[in-house]
Amino acid sequence: MIRPVSNPAFAPTLLALALLAAFGSARAEDEPPPPPESSVTVGAGLLSGSDADRALFGQYNGLRTHGASALLGFQYRRRDDETGTSLRLEGSELLGSLRELELAWKKPGDWKFSVSYGETLREEPNRASTGADLQLKRSKVGVALLKTLGPQLQLDVSLSSENKDGLRLFGIGMNCPSAVAPGCGVTTGAQVGWAVLMLPEPVNANHSQIEARLSYTGDKLYVSAGYYGSFYQNQFGSLSPNVPGALNNAVGTPLPLAPGLQAILNQPVALPPDNQAHQIDLSGRYSFTPTTHLNFKLSHAQALQHDDFAAAGFTGAPAGVSNLGGRVDTTLAQLGLSARPWAKLTLQAKLRYEDTDDSTPIALYNVEDTATYTNRRLPGTKLRGQLQAHYQFSSDYRGTLGAEAESIDRGVFTATSAAAGITALRQKTDETTVRAELRRRMNEQLSGAISVSRSRRDGSNWLRDNSGTGVTEVPDASDPSTGFARGIFMPTLADRQRDKLRLQADWQPSDELSLQLSAQHGIDRFSTPSVYGVQTSGMDQFEFDASYALTERWSLNGNLSYGTETLRQARPDAAALAYDNTSSGFGVGITGKATSAIQVGANLSHLDDRSSYTQALDSTADGASAALLAATGGLPDIIFRQTTLKLFGIYTLDKQSDLRLDLGYQRSTWSDWSWSYNGVPFTYSDGTVVGQPVRQRVGFVGLRYTYRWQ
Repeated sequence: MIRPVSNPAFAPTLLALALLAAFGSARAEDEPPPPPESSVTVGAGLLSGSDADRALFGQYNGLRTHGASALLGFQYRRRDDETGTSLRLEGSELLGSLRELELAWKKPGDWKFSVSYGETLREEPNRASTGADLQLKRSKVGVALLKTLGPQLQLDVSLSSENKDGLRLFGIGMNCPSAVAPGCGVTTGAQVGWAVLMLPEPVNANHSQIEARLSYTGDKLYVSAGYYGSFYQNQFGSLSPNVPGALNNAVGTPLPLAPGLQAILNQPVALPPDNQAHQIDLSGRYSFTPTTHLNFKLSHAQALQHDDFAAAGFTGAPAGVSNLGGRVDTTLAQLGLSARPWAKLTLQAKLRYEDTDDSTPIALYNVEDTATYTNRRLPGTKLRGQLQAHYQFSSDYRGTLGAEAESIDRGVFTATSAAAGITALRQKTDETTVRAELRRRMNEQLSGAISVSRSRRDGSNWLRDNSGTGVTEVPDASDPSTGFARGIFMPTLADRQRDKLRLQADWQPSDELSLQLSAQHGIDRFSTPSVYGVQTSGMDQFEFDASYALTERWSLNGNLSYGTETLRQARPDAAALAYDNTSSGFGVGITGKATSAIQVGANLSHLDDRSSYTQALDSTADGASAALLAATGGLPDIIFRQTTLKLFGIYTLDKQSDLRLDLGYQRSTWSDWSWSYNGVPFTYSDGTVVGQPVRQRVGFVGLRYTYRWQ
């Protein structure tokens, strides 16, 4: 082998290398880091289509009513190396409806101060024929301070205040006669005994929050004590309708209202009341050893609601009662332990206790003809315990076993209250869950995991509501004399078995290609004393993601998803209902550099969501029900489809500036029979129509210029 000959005059010696390392490092330390970069961005955008075409597109971006928009944003950053402080001022969407401003001033390791302001706008996609401007505007101001009080103490304080104004889609309705209004007249050929009215909810509210936290960090102990306060104020306590004496019947013919209906419809409607909440907490972590840690949390929260009834526009409150006097106290205690007794085994345990004490005064608020009922207190106690173990069998295999038990006690039922729409209640439910997971690395490029879980829930005996005189425990719910066989029971209280299966795989066959796959299946089986109600519900989900580097300049990415949700329930009058939701979608994108100065990209995505309602009748159904189902075919599907194409290009003018061009097109289809069917929109009893186009198309183009400096 022939080796090159070195020139001795230029051969580095150990001394030379040492001197170079020492003085080279010192010189690098003396050189200050480059100043932070600032920038300003200006631009404009144009949209195609009408206000109606942009109903979905402009729901949250403030672009529904404007075909043109302007863009202004900036970032200003400065650093003072002598004092060690830095300043950051940012603004975005300053000329639009989603403007944001933030100022951050800090000295790392000592203090940090920030102020922020932001606005959001939500426009209701459905337009009302009355011209009501159904939109909600939010504006939020925030202030935060962080101060290091010493080597181990830190104080954080933050305050925020958010105002919300506008109109929200809302309404009222009544169908006579009713148990709450037995004197209300029925519908005939000469009068209307029911009504559904659009009544937009006026919104003018403020939500202020404050949070303070003092933290201590030691060698083994970390402790944090905090306070959180929430204060909600609504300028509108109630909504007062002004319903005329005549409304349309089902076929659009104006008729006088049945006796008693107008008075019911003109009653004030309660809006969210003023309220406040306070919470104090103490949390921390203690490290016994580098592999054994204990964490804990203690907290107490109090929620209050004392909004005055008369000031909100309500009369006829119980004698001596001026407000609800609502008070709910919640106490939480949580303890967790994690340990690694040896290198391959990790153990985790967690215990959580939560007690809710509802001390709201009891009063006779509800009147149904001659019967009266009080409000109901909602106390409760939850106890949950978890155990989990991870074991590393080898460098390629890792297993996990876990178990969880949860017990819920809903407290004693308020005897003078009543539960409507259900047959019985349950005071206690208990649920246990076991799960297992196995992860394997097949090789350097491929790894996967499979996990399974099963949970079972049951509970105490059912409690029959006695309508204002308490509840009666039913020891044998299967006894025919109870009438439970055709009762209505809440799915959240029913016995239930839940099974889940999840698969996951990651494959990187090369440095350029990466693939991820996940699939999961779940099913719930419910059991109650009744033949009615939810029988089963299930879900399936499949997701696939891929990325591929074509070259150093160009890359591809894509994703596929498919999911289903099912619900099977039996209903009274011999009816069975199956709800099926199927959602699928895909996305594909490409980005790259066409030249050293031009970067381009494109993305195409599609979403298809369909909700189907399959209705059936058994052999005991009456002839009228069978004829109606045969004539209508049942409820139609609810369909939402959306396809979006986005293109962009960035042209670098020089080291300090660039131009960006964005092009896009979005096509949406939304067919919802609850608002419109076969071209006929839903119409309220006063003739008001609310809706949006089934098909919507929007094109957009935007151009922005960015200049940067230091």
